[in-house]
Amino acid sequence: MSVPVWSDAILVAAPCAVASVVILCSETRKWIARRAASRARSIVIDGSNVMYWQDGTPRIECVKEVVGHLTGLGFKPGVMFDANAGYLFSGKYCDDRTISELLRLPVEDVMVVPKGNPADPYILSAARDLGAYIITNDRFRDWAKDFPEVREPGHLIKGEYRKGQLWFDFTADETTLQAA
Repeated sequence: MSVPVWSDAILVAAPCAVASVVILCSETRKWIARRAASRARSIVIDGSNVMYWQDGTPRIECVKEVVGHLTGLGFKPGVMFDANAGYLFSGKYCDDRTISELLRLPVEDVMVVPKGNPADPYILSAARDLGAYIITNDRFRDWAKDFPEVREPGHLIKGEYRKGQLWFDFTADETTLQAA
C-alpha cells in the first residue's frame, strides 16, 4: 500500500473483483433457473377428450384437475381443444384466453383450434415438436400413417376417474414417467 503504483492498482482491482463476484453469482442463478426449467417435461393434454373423463359429461374441471396433477408431477402441460369445446362445457364459445383463465395456465399453454379443423393434427404435431407425451384416451388411428409414434407404447397416456380419483396409465413407460 505504501508504493503509489500498488495503491492505485488496488483501488481499481477491488471494485473489479466485487463486480466479477456479483456477475458470477447472477449468471449462476440464471443457469440454475434454466436447468430447473429444462427439467420440466412437456406434456400435451387433449382437452376435448379429458373433459369427458369424469362421468361422460363435458367438464372443464376435469381438465383443470389433470393440469394440476401433472404439474405436481413435474410436467409442463399444454392443453388443446376443438373449437366447440366452450359450447360443450359452458354453452358459449371460449377462446384461448378464456380457457387459460379457467385452467389458470398462461395463454401460450392453451390452444383452441380454428373452427372447422380437428384438434388431432395440432395435438400430434405439438407433441412431436416438443418431444412430449399426450394425455388422452383417443388412439388417433386415423392419423397413425402421418404420426406413427402414436403406435409406440407410452406415447399416448390413458386416464380416467376410478372411484372418484384421477388415474393415469403411466405403467407403459416407467423409465421416463414417474407417477407420485
